[in-house]
Amino acid sequence: MKCRICGNGTRTFLNLGKTPLANAFLRREDLDKEEPTFPLEVCFCTGCALVQLTEVIPPEKLFRNYVYVSSTTKSFQEHFARMAEELTRMMGTPTLAVDIGSNDGILLKGFRERGVRVVGVEPATNIAKIANDAGIETINDFFNADVTKRIVALKGRADVVTATNVFAHVGDIQGFTANVRTLLKDDGIFVIEVQYVGDMLTKMTFDNVYHEHLSYFSASVLVEFFKRFGMEVFRVKRVDTHGGSLRVYVQKKGSGRFPIDASVKEIIEEEKGLGATGLQAYVDFARKVEGVRTDLVKMVTALRKDGRRVAAYGAPAKGSTLLNFCGIGADAIQYTVDDSPLKQGLFMPGTHIPVLSSKALDERRPDYIMILAWNFAPEIMEKIKKHRDAGVKCIVPLPEPTII
Repeated sequence: MKCRICGNGTRTFLNLGKTPLANAFLRREDLDKEEPTFPLEVCFCTGCALVQLTEVIPPEKLFRNYVYVSSTTKSFQEHFARMAEELTRMMGTPTLAVDIGSNDGILLKGFRERGVRVVGVEPATNIAKIANDAGIETINDFFNADVTKRIVALKGRADVVTATNVFAHVGDIQGFTANVRTLLKDDGIFVIEVQYVGDMLTKMTFDNVYHEHLSYFSASVLVEFFKRFGMEVFRVKRVDTHGGSLRVYVQKKGSGRFPIDASVKEIIEEEKGLGATGLQAYVDFARKVEGVRTDLVKMVTALRKDGRRVAAYGAPAKGSTLLNFCGIGADAIQYTVDDSPLKQGLFMPGTHIPVLSSKALDERRPDYIMILAWNFAPEIMEKIKKHRDAGVKCIVPLPEPTII
């Protein structure tokens, strides 16, 4: 296939099989129906070094009815509150902040509390309703040229445009970025958070690969990409969300509002050291992924042979990738618990593991709990402290399967 941002050829390096959509949870009455699956393969662009999926699923299938709510975890609530505080301070209390893929309004809430006018853009109808009901003005649509014109006409241009864990979801990154440029004031800033390909390589976060995530970015790729739109990356910050992400700060070239920070050059040098801009690092990564699968399957199989009861904590999209790739299903994991009411009572895609509330841990206490949302492992282990004190052990699957 051709690269989605530069048109050059690509080389496939990782094949995670044919899997269902990671957030396509099932109702009980759907369990006997045929479940659609799609290839989940990752390739490397030999021209610009973008890591990307080979298969693009229409966004209407992925996002119109969504079960992921950002505010479910305390970690994310605190993360976005800090982000709103930082950006408000940087911009000297902006007059308008627009968040693309705003979910339930978790980031915009922090801006609004600091006196900033806010607008969200969220394609998932059910999630946009949650935000609007909470008083966060949210346009229920995909971000496009028409939505951009609508915001500019009604609200003016934005001081700050944010897109956290959204940029990787976009097929037409060029069109998306052109619309952001139109939406921004000349001295405004565009701030994105993307799951970081450097952390994928070092922390083995292959479970972050699923059909929603079309692209996996390095700072090196993003710096060159934004140049095409008369924009420049002026700061890069590592953040610990989703097992390792980058926060990338972008402004229109020539605006002169912020000098280019040393962090940009530093992280590009780090990426050279990792080999993140060359194919071989990803070929080596794929080989290690196979090793993780072997070790995790061996661990779970041994526990089952010993008659141990295994449950899981979390029903994140990453858990769908991990379990489907490893072939670990409801015969091995009796149930998983999740704090999101939108997922409770449903079944995980592909594996058909039932998703229950955390009360299930009291009613059907397991011997082991696999933490599928392993990026929140400390928070989750604190939540289940009473079970751990009673002898329940935790399995943290990545970066290598470990029993705690």
